[in-house]
Amino acid sequence: MTRWAMIADLRRCVGCQTCTAACKHANSTPPDVQWRRVLDMEVGEYPAVQRAFVPVGCMHCADPPCMHVCPSTATRQRADGIVTIDYDLCIGCAYCAVACPYQARYKTDHPSFAYGEAMPSEQQGADPRRIGVATKCTFCADRIDAGLAQGMVPGVDPDATPACVNSCIAKALHFGDADNPESNISQLLAENQHFRMHEELGTEPGFYYLWDKRR
Repeated sequence: MTRWAMIADLRRCVGCQTCTAACKHANSTPPDVQWRRVLDMEVGEYPAVQRAFVPVGCMHCADPPCMHVCPSTATRQRADGIVTIDYDLCIGCAYCAVACPYQARYKTDHPSFAYGEAMPSEQQGADPRRIGVATKCTFCADRIDAGLAQGMVPGVDPDATPACVNSCIAKALHFGDADNPESNISQLLAENQHFRMHEELGTEPGFYYLWDKRR
């Protein structure tokens, strides 16, 4: 089987927000919608204070709470683990946004643009079906599917890899098949200590965080 997953190396992320900008450019999301965000956190007490930058977004859970509460079956899970939304079935109730423990879902009721009117880049990727329904990160499933059809390897070949991963200037984001022991993702998880956000909830996120080498 295939389980697409993403890794954020917290030792490398510099909080530049380039992944956020790349996601917005690739998906033409409204100004107040950030499918890929980077949290800026301060930890410790003065004078031993440190900053941590934590990329977040849809975790593409193996057991997604958003899917279980969806009354219209618009939220579904593909065989490869990607959680999707069928905009034609979504009724905009936002139950999924309430159920998501990662605050990764958005609903836009009216079109909005950064400078009042849509810029060419916003027009290019605008999808009118995303108005009045739930939206979120898709792991750039369209890029993955198109790349696979051409024999590419997501996470290795840029054209088949999520835009946020391609854009990361610090090489902190990685993508690949977590079920393949030979993949780049599996090797990183084997070599480093890692965790997943809110693992205690049993959602089994498809997004991992690296924080130290295995000893």
